[in-house]
Order: sequence, then structure tokens, then C-alpha cells
Amino acid sequence: MEDQAMSPIQIKKVGLDALAEASCPVGMVRFLQLFETGSGDYTKYRDKWLGKTSVRSVVEEMKKR
Repeated sequence: MEDQAMSPIQIKKVGLDALAEASCPVGMVRFLQLFETGSGDYTKYRDKWLGKTSVRSVVEEMKKR
């Protein structure tokens, strides 16, 4: 097949078929996860989860454990 004549959906299917043939199911999933872009605002959520945590306080917490 010529890639210019193929739709994006067809290109994706051919690529997934080739990946499935060349790898095991777990390898295929791990490969696909490398390209997952995610969603949301990580920085905003990270600040919400961590609050005003400083590097010093993290180190002190690690020493306690």
C-alpha cells in the first residue's frame, strides 16, 4: 500500500498490525504507552498534591523513614 493513498486510520492499523506481529502483547502495550501524551495540567495538580513542600522537607522526611 502507498502511504499517500491511505487514510490516517489505515496507516494506524497497518502500524499496529506490524507492531503486534513483531512483539508480544505486553511489548506492544509498553511501546504504545511511550507515546501517550496524557491530559490535564500536571504542574497545577502536582502543586495541589505537594503543596508548599520544599526539597529540604522531603530530605528530612526521607531521613526519618
